Parts: sequence; C-alpha cells; structure tokens
Amino acid sequence: MKAVIIMGSTSDKPHAKKITDKLDEYGIDWEQHAASAHKQPLKVLEILDTNKNEKHIVYITIAGRSNALSGFVSANSEFPTLGCPPFSDKADMLVNIHSTLQMPSNTPVLTVIDPGNCALAVKRIFGV
Repeated sequence: MKAVIIMGSTSDKPHAKKITDKLDEYGIDWEQHAASAHKQPLKVLEILDTNKNEKHIVYITIAGRSNALSGFVSANSEFPTLGCPPFSDKADMLVNIHSTLQMPSNTPVLTVIDPGNCALAVKRIFGV
C-alpha cells in the first residue's frame, strides 16, 4: 500500500505536506514527485511505469490552473487518482476546482479539496 503524490511543481510542497502529515498519522507509506504534465510528460509517464506492477497504489495529484496532471495520470494508470488542487484564496480555489472537475471521458479523477480529507480518502480506499 502506497500513496504516490505527484505535484505539478515544487511550489506545491506545502500543500503536499498537509497530506503527508496525515498519511504518516495513518501509517500509510508515500512517495512524492514533482512533474508537470505540460512540461515534463515523460517524467510523469516514468513515475507511472515504475509503479504499474504494484498492487495497491493511490495517486494523489496536486496541480492548479490548467490541471492536466490529474487527467493525464488517470488516463495512463489503472489505479485511483485523487486530485487535491492547491489554492491561495477563494478566486484561485474556484479556478483550480473547475480545472480539476472537468476531466475527459475515461479519466476518473476524484476531486478532494481539503488535504486532510484527501489523506482520509486514501486511508478508506486502502481499508486501514
């Protein structure tokens, strides 16, 4: 069981830490990467390829603005993808939520706004 966090940028680390602190509390292993679907799609694919033979993975994507990362991960993996977009204020939140909610067909991304709830969702998916 492992949560794999993929951030669109290293500037998302403070948001990711809110998730990883809770994952640590729940005793869930995690790893963290920074790779943009727009700027580094091959790096994202490499992360997915590295984990493709694992049995229990949940991907957590952290990206704002034009959130291609969540859909890209979901479309190229068989594991659940939780999108937990970062935001600095209410206007930023609305932009980031909408870009995460609007995914193409066959790219199921579950959007979770609160980082603590994101970690709790992972815990429940794993049944721990």
